[in-house]
Amino acid sequence: MGEAQAAQAADLEIRPPRQRRSREAWNRVLDAGVSILEDGGYEAFTIAAVCERAAVAPPAIYARTASKDALFLAVYEHGIQSLRAEQQVFSDNSRWADLSAAELVRAAVAETVGMFLRHERFLRAVVLTSASHPEIRRRGSRYSQELGNGFARVVLRVADAITLPDVETAVHSCFSTVFAASVIRVAYGPGFARPVPVEDDAFIADLAETAVRYLLSA
Repeated sequence: MGEAQAAQAADLEIRPPRQRRSREAWNRVLDAGVSILEDGGYEAFTIAAVCERAAVAPPAIYARTASKDALFLAVYEHGIQSLRAEQQVFSDNSRWADLSAAELVRAAVAETVGMFLRHERFLRAVVLTSASHPEIRRRGSRYSQELGNGFARVVLRVADAITLPDVETAVHSCFSTVFAASVIRVAYGPGFARPVPVEDDAFIADLAETAVRYLLSA
């Protein structure tokens, strides 16, 4: 690592709190940052706004980090962990047992899209910010691939029913379609890519049926 990279890494470093009261204050800071992003996006995200919402003085933040960007990345990681926790559903064998191939594909799509919709406000801010923030784009790519791998592991349980010649590629392509449609919906709203907006349940059902027809049709 060169000197410039080392300096940049140091500027983004978070100094974790050790005392209980400090940890509680820092958790309030992170929660407040997520709420600000949900309410107003990156434009509303300032250290002053975070301090006000978390009811902490600026030194409580500067004791942990040296810059707004480092704070933003810490808040991003805090928010994204809720989504990553939900991804454990793809490792829950009981969720996928005794499903037919079509039922399993529909359920995998529903779980994936559901994560986007449950965290829509946070993800909207993240997606729109990633266009001009290379580090968020890099981290988002890594987490998206992690989600895709979880989706693929589940759907490949019914690999024998998939009718396409390259099964693994087909499953990842299916995920890419579901992912892209979900990103557009949370970032720009339900009426952005279609003339007549549909409710969330119909959106999920449409994507699930698309996945079933792509993967399982003869």
